[in-house]
Amino acid sequence: MSEQEHHPEHSGESLTIMRVDPILDTGIVVTSTAQRPDGRLEDRHSAYHDNISPPLNWTNVPDVKAWAIIVEDPDAPQELPFIHWMIWNIRGEVTALPEGLANDGELVSPQSAVQGRNGMGGHGWFGPRPPAGHGVHRYYFQVFALNDTIPMGPDTPHNELLNALKARTIAKGEMMATYEAPTEQ
Repeated sequence: MSEQEHHPEHSGESLTIMRVDPILDTGIVVTSTAQRPDGRLEDRHSAYHDNISPPLNWTNVPDVKAWAIIVEDPDAPQELPFIHWMIWNIRGEVTALPEGLANDGELVSPQSAVQGRNGMGGHGWFGPRPPAGHGVHRYYFQVFALNDTIPMGPDTPHNELLNALKARTIAKGEMMATYEAPTEQ
């Protein structure tokens, strides 16, 4: 394993997607134009730079009523994966999010979407900010197709959202991006 691939001290907990069993075996393909061919997320999406949410696209599945997305970093030097984003109740006909969503608990666009608290305590996206010298971190963009909306507000803790996902997930998919702290601050 090269130094580039080394993931020092990281969470021992499973990612959300590993703890949710979907109704269907159908996978969701998740992509982003903000991800370079080498897998790295563009700088403007990191908390070292502009800290704006990246655009996302995903494939549709039958009978979806709503979507949920959780972005986690299992390489964070803490007990649980670091939560970078939790957003749910994205309407079923939507299969993409634009770049730069507002960091509000309840969104006007996409209509009816709710954003939970990230690992820094704010609502919405908090971009990658791995500690300097900690190596490359992996960021899992996990998309869940749901058979119903989730009647929970923006202050819902991750574990409660996880339980709601377990009860409603039709299909799931993920995209893994990477990011490393800049060498110069």
